[in-house]
Amino acid sequence: MAWKMTLICKDQSGAVTVDWVVLTAAVIGLGMAVLGPVAFATDSATNGVADYVANVPVGFENN
Repeated sequence: MAWKMTLICKDQSGAVTVDWVVLTAAVIGLGMAVLGPVAFATDSATNGVADYVANVPVGFENN
């Protein structure tokens, strides 16, 4: 029975899968960390554009 546990502990067949799962989780975590500041910057830029467009005269003025 002890030799079976030794074989199971030395088996490396799933190690690559674990590496990819950890790497994928890290990439997703970094993406979520970057998403917050980008979302707030986009919201601020959107408000600035909306304020500018609201003050632009529309139509033809007859002088």
